[in-house]
Amino acid sequence: MKKFLGTMLLVTACQTMFAQSIQKDSVQLPPLEVRAIRASERAPFAKQNLTKAEIQKNNLGPDLPFLLNQTPSVVVQSDAGNGIGYTGIRIRGTDATRINVTINGVAYNDAESMGTFLVNLPDFASSVSSIQIQRGVGGSSNGPSAFGASINLSTHELNEKAYFSTSNSAGSFGTLKNTIQFGSGLINKYFTIDARVSSIKSDGYIDRAFSDLRSYYVSGAYIRGKSSLRFTTFSGKEKTYQAWYGVPASELENNRTFNPAGSEKSGDPYNNQTDNYTQTHYQLFFNHQLAKNLDLQVTNYYTKGAGYYEEYKADQRLSRYGIPTINVGTTAHTRSDLVRRRWLDNDFYGQNLSLQYKKNDEEISVGGGWSTYTGKHFGEVIWVEKANAFSPKRYYDLPAIKKEANLYAKWQHSWATNFTSYIDLQYRNVSHRMDGFHNNPTLLINRSFGFFNPKIGYQYNKNGWVHYASYAIGHKEPNRDDFEVGAATQPNPERLQDLEIGLEKRNKKTTWSANFYYMRYKDQLVLTGKINDVGAYTRMNVPNSYRLGIELMHTTILTEKLQLSSNLTFSRNKIKSFTEFIDNYDTGGQDAITRNNTNIAFSPNFIAASTLAYKPTKQFTLELQSKWVGKQYLDNSSLEERSLEAFANQDISASYEFAKKTGRSFLLTARINNITNQKYVPNGYSYAYVYGGETITENGYYPMATINYLIGITIKF
Repeated sequence: MKKFLGTMLLVTACQTMFAQSIQKDSVQLPPLEVRAIRASERAPFAKQNLTKAEIQKNNLGPDLPFLLNQTPSVVVQSDAGNGIGYTGIRIRGTDATRINVTINGVAYNDAESMGTFLVNLPDFASSVSSIQIQRGVGGSSNGPSAFGASINLSTHELNEKAYFSTSNSAGSFGTLKNTIQFGSGLINKYFTIDARVSSIKSDGYIDRAFSDLRSYYVSGAYIRGKSSLRFTTFSGKEKTYQAWYGVPASELENNRTFNPAGSEKSGDPYNNQTDNYTQTHYQLFFNHQLAKNLDLQVTNYYTKGAGYYEEYKADQRLSRYGIPTINVGTTAHTRSDLVRRRWLDNDFYGQNLSLQYKKNDEEISVGGGWSTYTGKHFGEVIWVEKANAFSPKRYYDLPAIKKEANLYAKWQHSWATNFTSYIDLQYRNVSHRMDGFHNNPTLLINRSFGFFNPKIGYQYNKNGWVHYASYAIGHKEPNRDDFEVGAATQPNPERLQDLEIGLEKRNKKTTWSANFYYMRYKDQLVLTGKINDVGAYTRMNVPNSYRLGIELMHTTILTEKLQLSSNLTFSRNKIKSFTEFIDNYDTGGQDAITRNNTNIAFSPNFIAASTLAYKPTKQFTLELQSKWVGKQYLDNSSLEERSLEAFANQDISASYEFAKKTGRSFLLTARINNITNQKYVPNGYSYAYVYGGETITENGYYPMATINYLIGITIKF
């Protein structure tokens, strides 16, 4: 931490001196922190750019993954069933732990789990000015390697004029969203401030799956001549009732909103079985034009996160929590109901730097960064039923630290008018130190990994035709839970080779494209049912697996008022061979079963989306959005009893904007989700075991809401 603060102060002082030394009449540069890691128009990767207008048109409350649902190869899910609270996204079948997410070039993935918990940044989409999604390995980025996709969010845009807006929406399940945004415009030609405050509340579709979410965003910039200095801070505070246990198969048909959370308490479920977390980000950016074609970008950042989830546990052995026997009269109690909190208190800080050279047909970027993550994992018992008076008791305390550093060099060169080559070389070093785990406090981890991630490709562009191809290698370190497997069987890092070949045709009324990909994994970590040294299920390396697919995209202006956009993904996602382990309650051990050529879990062979937009007038827009997802398997066995049915659903939205010449506007939006009232399930889990000589399978599901609505109004001044 001291190293970070010292570096920030030094860089800030240098930035101030640079800002004072530049000329008034110099041209302002676009934000380099975005250009450093985003793929350019001629980069040979499968990518999609979303504008602010595209992001905002459906921003009525659901989390960011649901605003990306119509993009290629995407499947989204929600614990609460309505897209608010804990949500998830998969791209090409890969989950959020394998999707590199950055905000203004700063890594957002949790350093240990590598998950992206966007519930911690409610309504962040209201502050996002653009998004780029790269599918596959893509270009070098900051943070964990992309093992299926990367999502780059940018919030920095220059608003030269002052503005004020308020957005309010309401809908099914008691959903209410309130947002206020304002900006100063340019003050004295050099200063600008933008800010937002938001609140989202919802009862959720699933029983008791309420969300109480609050956030803010503030960004101030000093822009003068060849330099800019910007400080951005944003924070989110969430309180959600737990809905992550899913709905048992026995309840799905007739009681699909059933929530088992809190039910260990006799009588009514425990009313504070909640997740509570606050995350605050601080980012300091300095951009400077060193020469006519050479730009410098420096980013310092610090993220503070702290929170816990609270749960009621019945009939617990007190010695497990370090609590002595409780004597009540002549009775000695060694077990009791209790309430516990599991805490995570972490600090994440670091620095990114890049130099970018661009002249005529040459683009060269050299950069890198370092980061340090310190995480305090600890648990507290806050109430014991058998005790008349009880002071909170800490029963485990497990610190961890992760350090990372990376260097990259990117070279893009146009050899002829229509041909561009691309080379991208990255070295990434990661080190872990973990002083024990909750179920295995004596297991100490001290491991380091060094990864070389090269990418190479080309693009050919002529007469509206675009053809590209690229080959990339990515590596990914195991996450925290993987290390708990045991001292003798530590996991290997994962390796991915990614081949992408694309073809695109554009004209005035039609754009279509096709992207072929082959992603070959070595030592991919998957759940096999194997129990680790302390009885917990853990992921294991499988030697060979792959994803093979083609993504088709199409947009046509059918008439002056009607436009159709669609995308389809056909894929094959296989594990060549692995050993599955099933608990055998008859023997007290595990049965080993060899599986060959099985489907990778949660990787449907077919995904499609379409949007039919009708705009009869300049002010009025009507859209029909459709989504189709093929069969998914809940684990890697490819057994029918452990699968999710294919589903299709449609949403419809309408918007009408009253705009005045004074700059004021009123936007009315209405949206009906799942208009055909489908009872579909995009996510779940499966557990199989042997009992009484029979193999029994128990599944859990995370169903989405039936037909529901949201309406909103946005007023801008």
